[in-house]
Amino acid sequence: MTEQAGITIRLAREADFASIWPIVRDVIRLGDTYAIEAGLTREAVRSLWMEAPRATYVAERGGEVLGTYYLKTNQAGGGAHVCNAGYMVAEAARGQGIARAMCVQSQDEARELGYLAMQFNFVVETNRGAIALWEHLGFETVGRLPRAFRHPQAGLVDARVMFKWLGPEEA
Repeated sequence: MTEQAGITIRLAREADFASIWPIVRDVIRLGDTYAIEAGLTREAVRSLWMEAPRATYVAERGGEVLGTYYLKTNQAGGGAHVCNAGYMVAEAARGQGIARAMCVQSQDEARELGYLAMQFNFVVETNRGAIALWEHLGFETVGRLPRAFRHPQAGLVDARVMFKWLGPEEA
């Protein structure tokens, strides 16, 4: 468990899904940042967000869940030292530093879990806030996927692959 600026970040418990569900549901229904089917059922989202990842976390203030993220192994075998993460913040809590706190904490958690790097596979080009934050936290754009995302307002837009080495430089 980590606490930053009044925000507590901890491993999610099954009971937390009641608070995670509306956050994830609302983000995917907007359809402008994640390549996740907008109409997923509650059970499908629970499986995607709570069961498939290696670990799922919540960010809360005063017991209220304001955000959530997961960590999972990005690839098997020779790529298993690289993790992937996904972050979502409740609409009412955006702009309060929650995504930043989760990303910083997730890097520490990733190291604790034995990962040497973190990769974001699909950062939608129109998600300027996220891109600016990830760059500020040391992530680099290592690739672009031209017109890979169908944005509901902007049409076909690029997606970035962003990467950060977390291990020792000599590894």
